[in-house]
Amino acid sequence: MELDSNLSGKVCIITGATSGIGEATAHQLARMNATVIIVSRDPKKCARVVSEIKEQTNNSSVDFLAADLSSQKEIRRIVEEFRSRYHRLDILVNNAGAIFLSRFKSADGIEKTFALNHLAYFMLTNLLLDMLIASAPARIINVTSAKHTGAVMNFEDLEFRKGYSGQKAYMQSQLANLLFTFELAHRLEGRGVTVNAVHPGFVETNLGKNNAGIFKPLISMLRIGGLTPQEAASYIIYLASSSEIADVSGSYFFKDKATASLAAYYEDSARLLWEVSAAKVGLKEPIAEEIVER
Repeated sequence: MELDSNLSGKVCIITGATSGIGEATAHQLARMNATVIIVSRDPKKCARVVSEIKEQTNNSSVDFLAADLSSQKEIRRIVEEFRSRYHRLDILVNNAGAIFLSRFKSADGIEKTFALNHLAYFMLTNLLLDMLIASAPARIINVTSAKHTGAVMNFEDLEFRKGYSGQKAYMQSQLANLLFTFELAHRLEGRGVTVNAVHPGFVETNLGKNNAGIFKPLISMLRIGGLTPQEAASYIIYLASSSEIADVSGSYFFKDKATASLAAYYEDSARLLWEVSAAKVGLKEPIAEEIVER
């Protein structure tokens, strides 16, 4: 993989960055001299990770924004905080996510898997789009999972009000990440901002540790033999920095390889999901003046 080893002057946001792939990605971006802003729920963990990154990379341009990304109010708050501190955004890595084996609701009353794993990507990105466009060339990377395979968007019951299944809700959220990527790439054509999704491989991370009881040993066992977070993070860094893919947008990558485009196959679902998502987070048409035509 060809990487740009120097990201001086680039401002990067990465969500879910106090552990696992997100933390490893933040470390690597900092080593490449980028200004790195990590986003995670716990301010104490954020402060600790920021301190460790600064110490280990000799990069003082590391900052954090603390928020529960399943909350729309908190997403809006950190966007305003970011705008008050920074004047550009070059790289956005949407990485935060979780598996909920029982059904929970977010602060907004939305099923939490859908709220955190999809709507957070959708809302945060849209609220920062003007900065990304103004900073072009810029890149958006949506971290997803191969678990989208076999999933379907249940538009009649996206929040699994009937017959909740943690696995099915998670799989649907990963497909939603792909659909969001395809639709956003279409809407961003000609604006100097690329957007791609990546499944970095099977990774030994903390995903699923939020679930208590009898499921913990099973989830721990499923992580055995995966890539290290550092190995997985290298594929996110590739999408964030490589000149090889500077003009690639709307693709789904497995590690560093783009798969056959699925965008046309999912076009109708991607458009409908966009409309539903915009309504759920109270966003008007985010990419301004003209009507998007196909």
